[in-house]
Order: sequence, then C-alpha cells, then structure tokens
Amino acid sequence: MDPVIIVGAGPVGLTLALALARQDVPSVVLDEGPGKDEQRLARSVVLREDTAALVERLTGLPLAEAGFRWAGWRSVRRKQVIREITFDNTDPAPVHIAQHVLTTALREAIADERLVRLTTDSRLDSVEQDPSGVTAHTRGPKGTWWRGSYLVGCDGPRSTVRKLQDIRFPGRTAVERHAVAALRTELPWPGEALLHRMPPWRTAGPSAGEVAGRPLPDGVWRLDWLLPPGKDLVTPDLLLARIRETLAGWSGGSTPPYELLDTGVHTIHHRLARRWRAGRVFLAGDAAHLLGALGTQGLDEGLRDADNLAWKLALAWHHGPRDKLLDSYQDERRAVVAARLRAADQALPLVRGGAGLRAYVPGSARGHDALLTDGHLGQGPLGAPGAYADSPLAPPYAESAVAVDTEPGAPAADVRVTAEDGSFVRLRDRLGHGALLVVLIAPGTGVWERKHWVTAGIMPRLAAAVTALPHPAELLVTESYPGAPAHTVLLLRPDGHLVTALSGVRPADLYAAAEATVGGPARTEAGATAGKS
Repeated sequence: MDPVIIVGAGPVGLTLALALARQDVPSVVLDEGPGKDEQRLARSVVLREDTAALVERLTGLPLAEAGFRWAGWRSVRRKQVIREITFDNTDPAPVHIAQHVLTTALREAIADERLVRLTTDSRLDSVEQDPSGVTAHTRGPKGTWWRGSYLVGCDGPRSTVRKLQDIRFPGRTAVERHAVAALRTELPWPGEALLHRMPPWRTAGPSAGEVAGRPLPDGVWRLDWLLPPGKDLVTPDLLLARIRETLAGWSGGSTPPYELLDTGVHTIHHRLARRWRAGRVFLAGDAAHLLGALGTQGLDEGLRDADNLAWKLALAWHHGPRDKLLDSYQDERRAVVAARLRAADQALPLVRGGAGLRAYVPGSARGHDALLTDGHLGQGPLGAPGAYADSPLAPPYAESAVAVDTEPGAPAADVRVTAEDGSFVRLRDRLGHGALLVVLIAPGTGVWERKHWVTAGIMPRLAAAVTALPHPAELLVTESYPGAPAHTVLLLRPDGHLVTALSGVRPADLYAAAEATVGGPARTEAGATAGKS
C-alpha cells in the first residue's frame, strides 16, 4: 500500500511521521525548505506533560535536558505576589524548549527511521484524489509526482493543502501582539517562570500590559511583553528600554548584566478551519487551527492532533478504511480546539479590559490571574488536555460500566503498570504502538512476581477476553487507579484516552467497547468511498 504523504516538516509533521512509523506505516514528508532550521532562541515552545511525553517516546530525547523544566511558577500583580507554585513529581512542570532544538531532535530520530522518507526543497502545488489514494505534485529542484494512501497538511497557517481543498479558515487577526527577547542574565528567582501584570515601573493604562519570563537552559530567559492594540512599530530602542526597565524592576532598581541573544515580535491569531478532512486529505497543527492568546500554546494542540490522527490512519492503512474512525479525527480534535478558542475569546475582554467597573469588582484581578495561570500552565478550560466525551467512537451503554476519576474520553492517569513481560513501566510508555490497552486494577500484584498471579483468579478469563477482541490489545495490570475499585477493567485507546471502565471481566461489554473504538468492522477497499468532501 502507498505511504502517507505529509506536507510540512515542522514539529507536527515530523511527529506524525514518527508516530506512524512506530505503527509500521511508511510516510513521505515533503519539506518546502532546505531541511535546516534557523536557530532562534526567541522562538520557543512550552510543552505540557502529555505532549512532552509523546515527543520523548518518539525521539528518546530527555526533553528536560534539551529544554528546561521549570522549578516553579509565580504570578505577580504590581508589587504583590498573587500565586506561587512549586512543581514536583505529583505536579509536573511544563517543559520550555527552543523550537529549533525540538525540530532537530525530531529530524535526528527520522534519520534513523527506515519507514520515513524526508525530501527537502519540495513545494506542493497540486493534489488529486481517487477512491484508492492521493496523487500530489511538487515543484522545485526535486519536483515530481507522489502517490500516497492519504495526505496530511501540516504546512502551517498559510497551508497550501488547505487552499487546494478550498477549506475556509475564518477567525480573528492579531488578537494579541508580544515583543520578545531572549537574553542571558541572572534573575532573583532562578529556574522559575514568572507572569508579572501591571508592573509598577510602567505607567497606568493599556500600555502597562504584562511581561512573562520563562527560563531556558544555560541561563537564558525568554521575555515577552504584551503590546498595546494597534500596529505600532517595535523599534530596537523601544525594546532595549523595555529590557532594561524590566530587569531593573525585578532586580531592585539596577539593571543586571545581560547578553541579548535574539529578538522578535510574536503576533497571535485565532482561526479554525471549517473542515479538517476532505476525503483522503486531512489538516493538522497550524494548518487547521491558530490559537495562543492568554498563555495558551498552539503547538501543544498540534502535537495532540498528530497523536489522535496517527493511530487512526495506521488502523485504516493496515486493516482497511473506516469512515467513522477517520471522521472522528475532525469530530474530536476540532471540538476540543473550538472549545479552547471559545474560552480564550470569552476571557479576553475580561482579562484585557483594563478600566471600567470590572477593575473595582472585589477578587476580579485574582480571577484574571488564575485564568492566565491556567493558560500558561496547561490547566482549566484554557489549557488542560481535551476530553472526547462526545466522540462518535464512544461505546454503547453497558450496565457493567463504573465511574472512576477519569471521565470517558479523557486522558488516562499515568500510573505504574506491570507489562506482559513482568516489567514495571509507566502506562504512558505503552502508548503509541497502535494497540488497545486493557488495564486490570489488582491490588497486591505489585509485591509478587507475575508468575504467581498471572494464572490466578480472574486473570485467565480476562486474558482470553483480550485475545478475542476485534483489534490487537495489550493486557496490563496495576496496583491502583484513581477512583477505581479492585477488579475494575479499563479499556484505553492507543492514544491513552479512556474508553470505558467495567466492573470485573465482562467479555461481551469489552468486545463491544473495543469494536466501537476502532470504528466498527472494516470494509473492503472496493466498498470504501473516498470519504466526505
């Protein structure tokens, strides 16, 4: 079968290629550029716990070493510390990493991956579909025709794929603008990220804005200043003045020594593509959505797009097309991003309103600071990983279903599990291989060798039920899971989202849930359509 064509060699496209390769699906990545990324420290990304773990699984790179895992977070308003957080194992910190470092790690992993072909200087100019695949043409020194089973546009905000499919991309332009500087210096709170609203050295009014400081490795900091609305030019003199007054304000009045490494202006747009699937063509990352106001991170959502789409394309590639399964990518991911955009758009007038009655409402400032913290730290409606509660892949109602602390459709908790070979691993380490995961909660198993309990109690019956499922599945055992009583059986999707929790071994209910998760029975290629257009 033909490979998947991926247009765009940014973090999302490279992640998708690696995720497909882990599931034995070949791909061709069409890179419009020369295959090298400009080293820009002012262009960095913040990865939440789940997306950082995804990249680490695919690359083997410890992101905390390549980037910087924050020691803490503080939110300051004028001269008052509103909130302080110290991160630990129970509350993992986000990882802050320069985008070129992330992309380089992904490229290096692809260089060792035989199932991924990366071709540079290849600019897409046409896409044609038929019932059995996709044909794409690229121009440039390596211009040629490419044949693929599916095509995914990961080619950024000005996506050629999106335009060729005539998909609208409505939204708002320049929702926020930030002046950005990357510099090496020492600040009073080493290793901690900071959001400072209404700093006292700035005059009152909209121009007072806010400044965020995020540490990077080697004593480097990225500072972002919120700019007032408009298109005023950010001159070098203006930026230097902001740097000096900010560093002086944070350091007791005198500007500490610093080395300016990089600067830029970051403009944030909010847009959402009308469709994310057109037959055998899909959109992901910035080609499908733009967000980023109030501290939210668009790349986080792009990586989740890749994680969601990879296992579905892999299943269709290996076992035959399932329109319900492929349609669910748009249904699930677009709904989550749309909710994120709505939350940000609703919060923006409150947080950025400045004057008026809101400024005198008791507690309103703290509420705004809490919203911003949510955005920056990946929490709450602005930042927490989305749940697919209304997914078309949700299983039918079963009387044996029980409630646990994870809602159906939400990412499962990363508990320690015993794998089939008897080793102890994190649940998240078993994701991404295309198999369903069946997890039995069995207290006491952690203190005994697997050979003592694998043939005891309900294990043989559960193992037989897992073997009979309509899709390959891995059986795992854990001592405990938040909110789950003993002998609860969890069914997880290949991307780690909970399908259902069942009370005990219920082969018929487990089978029905698994079949719903993979979109029902496969159809033959002859009976398949090219999907929705």
